Amino acid sequence: MENQYFTSDEINVKNRAFLSGDAVKVSFFIRNGKLIMDEECYFFLMASMRKLRLNIPLTYTLEFFQTLFQKEVIEGKSIQNAVINFQVFRNSDGITLSKSSVSYFYEVTETQDLLALHERNLELDLIKEINVNNNLLSNIRVHSPENIYGEIYAQENDLDDVILLNPNKRIARTTFGNLLFLEGDVIKIPKQTEGAYISPLMENFVTFLHRNNLADIQEHEIIAFESQKAEEILLISDEKGIFSVGKIRNKTFGNQRFTELIKNWKESF
Repeated sequence: MENQYFTSDEINVKNRAFLSGDAVKVSFFIRNGKLIMDEECYFFLMASMRKLRLNIPLTYTLEFFQTLFQKEVIEGKSIQNAVINFQVFRNSDGITLSKSSVSYFYEVTETQDLLALHERNLELDLIKEINVNNNLLSNIRVHSPENIYGEIYAQENDLDDVILLNPNKRIARTTFGNLLFLEGDVIKIPKQTEGAYISPLMENFVTFLHRNNLADIQEHEIIAFESQKAEEILLISDEKGIFSVGKIRNKTFGNQRFTELIKNWKESF
């Protein structure tokens, strides 16, 4: 099925998302005909809008989004499993940018089960000619030319994705998600201050593991070489789902333990 598109009003090409990339994006999740993690996703949206100094309408309550997606997507399109990539952008109608109104656009991508591990293992590589910042705006989903460059680089080199480093040559994230490195009973995750994305999907997963003592979760500053030391690597993307990393350069990785951990997590819903 083709993706479904929805807007708050008719899209004008003079909007600042099109002209300046002045927008933020957050994913919401539908599983078995119900919104899940909706509070976490909503609060992430509010935090992202505040960071970009977007004017938050009083109508943007959690109940507004719950009703919107229930009516338009779950009931209106009879969609049972999907990722809703929701984008809020600034209009050009205010005296100042911070006073301008906002509009939204969202795309609904149907999935099998967004909590399921994709069957195909990914092949990644590090890219060193560009890096991503690690400042206040680096861990929210805003326009990123680095992502565009990285995606094209991956396509041209027969890769599924690339690992992006920060200016300190440490691992930040990939073009579309975060990486988790399993060594023994420890899962290492790049810190958000390193340039990793804030991810409600990943945070729900690691919180489940921590509460049930299934793994020792540690945030780290991870140098590029450490990717070769991991036993298993998981990529979690709010936009695209959950993937095992099968290969980085000449090193291959298993996925048995992450597969079992994800199975336990799914059963908790």
